[in-house]
Amino acid sequence: MKPAVIYSRVSSVSDRQNTERQVSDLNSYATKNDFLVIAEFSENISGAKKNEERTVLMECIEFCVTNKIDTLLCSELSRIGRDTLQVLRSLDILHSNKVNVYIQNLSLNTLNEQREINPIASIIVTVMAEMAKIERTNIVYRLNSGRQSYINAGGALGRSKGSTKSSEAKKEEYKEVISLLKRNYSIRNTAKLTETSISTVQRVKKEFGL
Repeated sequence: MKPAVIYSRVSSVSDRQNTERQVSDLNSYATKNDFLVIAEFSENISGAKKNEERTVLMECIEFCVTNKIDTLLCSELSRIGRDTLQVLRSLDILHSNKVNVYIQNLSLNTLNEQREINPIASIIVTVMAEMAKIERTNIVYRLNSGRQSYINAGGALGRSKGSTKSSEAKKEEYKEVISLLKRNYSIRNTAKLTETSISTVQRVKKEFGL
């Protein structure tokens, strides 16, 4: 059996976010495809962080290289990272040591049977990593634009002492927060992307039943 390692990641620690499903699905894939999983690495950290800040990912890559692992199994490319350059750096280390990466949701191997870089996979990986980065940039842009439009229309950010806001006013002020929550972004990621406090995101989530 071919030695394999599972790497899983979620952005935050919460009841709604954990790595159990990723690990279970990857173990099922390994069993069906003649892989022997000899180690599992899981972490809770934003994929937008630099590699140097992601201790578990670095330990995982080092383990794969040191132990001559055949394949690193992950559920999605975004688990490895959401910054194109950081993703490519991780893959470069693995590929230079003949470690293949299997991306489950794409059914994609980054190395071919000759342990050479799969050119089609290389293109797909680069494009998808860049798309994830663009999506993150667009979210921040829409947030800043909406916030400025709200201010220009006479709206005031924050809450004045003793004042209450109508439901519609809150929907307008926190429309990007609501949008991200509806798309199943975690509370922590929503707060980070919208530069809003976690407590505010939690309050919006509860108030609008998201």
